[in-house]
Amino acid sequence: MSRPMLLVFLLLILIITSQFEWRQQLVSDVESNHTLSLKQHRISKREEAVKEKIILSQEKSIQKLNELVRTLREQLSECRSSNETVNSSLNNLTESIIELERQQFLED
Repeated sequence: MSRPMLLVFLLLILIITSQFEWRQQLVSDVESNHTLSLKQHRISKREEAVKEKIILSQEKSIQKLNELVRTLREQLSECRSSNETVNSSLNNLTESIIELERQQFLED
């Protein structure tokens, strides 16, 4: 073989092998991108699950607080009615005492 033919042959071999390497790099890049997107998808699913758990926990806490508020309102209402009863009784007693004192004063 002559030198120019040998050089052309070597050049062709070099071109062919470099194309195989480029294709392998492209395939590995595509695979790594796919793997990365799968990992990101899994991470986003986990984040969503954690967010849902947090929301459910907060909803339970809100329900408990609402129940406590309702109970406290009932207790307050009971206390008010009890106080009104006591105040009413005290007023009646005071009026009775005042009336008795008047009668005693008038008798004297």
